[in-house]
Amino acid sequence: MTRRIASVGGALAMVLTLVVPSGHALAADSGRAAGRHDTITWGSSADRLGEGVAGRGYRLVVRTSVGGDHLRIRLSNAFGDRPVTFDSVYAGLGAELVRGSNRRLTFEGARSVTVPAGQTVHSDPLPVRFAPESDLVISVHSPNAAGPATGHGMAMATSYVTQGDHTADESAADWADDRTGSWYYLDAVTVRTTASIGAVATLGDSITDGWQSSTDLNRRWPDYLARRLRGSTATTVEGVANEGISGNKVLADGAGQSALGRLERDVLSHSGVRTVFLFEGINDIKAHTGVTAEGVIAGYREIIERSRAAGLCVVGATVGPYKGWSEWDAAGEAVRQEVNAFVRDSGEFDGVADFDRALRSPYAPERLLPFLDNGDHLHPNDKGMLAMADAVDLASLECAEPSSA
Repeated sequence: MTRRIASVGGALAMVLTLVVPSGHALAADSGRAAGRHDTITWGSSADRLGEGVAGRGYRLVVRTSVGGDHLRIRLSNAFGDRPVTFDSVYAGLGAELVRGSNRRLTFEGARSVTVPAGQTVHSDPLPVRFAPESDLVISVHSPNAAGPATGHGMAMATSYVTQGDHTADESAADWADDRTGSWYYLDAVTVRTTASIGAVATLGDSITDGWQSSTDLNRRWPDYLARRLRGSTATTVEGVANEGISGNKVLADGAGQSALGRLERDVLSHSGVRTVFLFEGINDIKAHTGVTAEGVIAGYREIIERSRAAGLCVVGATVGPYKGWSEWDAAGEAVRQEVNAFVRDSGEFDGVADFDRALRSPYAPERLLPFLDNGDHLHPNDKGMLAMADAVDLASLECAEPSSA
């Protein structure tokens, strides 16, 4: 289906009635029931995105993982150098905005909220129910945005930009012409679920971010993982927050803050996260800056320690092959092998996903299997993303108590 924001009526409404799962219907929910809690259903790592523009609106399309009610969003000004006011924020349903679904969000009862520099804010709960894997449309407008804007640069999804406040509009008229491949100011969506349901946050780089997967089709490996988790009896982890940033490193800032630097904001601060899935290291290894296996492993250990201190399980993934990429050399390959031996054999993780084994060629194990290679010899294609998700032992995402290794 061609992606567009549209007011739905007539024959198109009939089509949407057929293709939108019944759980998408919005239903009033009067309040918190016993044995329920908030769980992140969508997340995206914050970074600096150019300069904010006063009077601009953004209509952001995101895909949830776990279903629930009492939806809340988190607005981020993490990289701003001054307060940003949002005077109108709405949440609606469908990659094509379904008529009647667009609801105003409030903040401590007010329609407007000012987010201080370096801070985040949550909306009040919206007492409606959303099915798993729902497309949500979050519309925000700021009258005074300026200075560094906060957002996520590589969304692998189409969103929309306009000048002026059209957040309440269900029509596409003022949104259709200006598109963006980034998400602005929004970094999390949570829903209320039964207390037994938790989430996994995938801390990673461009491969987790979904680079070279198909735009607007939600074929990043965390998307495929979310589909596997839905209805699985192997674990009660159902939510997935994709906390990948293209070019990200474990140890050093550059393409976003390092994994160590952003762990608290992008993982530990989110509601309902039970497990950290750590898949980082290739950008440290191939950077040719004297990074050693010992250094990467030390970074892994710090992430494990801090995550366990927050009561979370930690699953580690081996670093995939990359021979044929311009920065590959034998020294970097030796570091990768040593890092992967630690992930597989140290016993310091609560679980292991062997992405190297899932992606490598049996005939040239330093290389991606051609069938799974998008062509640059580093990033998997859609089939490679699926192979990665299939390599995750779902039961490993849940441990009764994190080990104390």
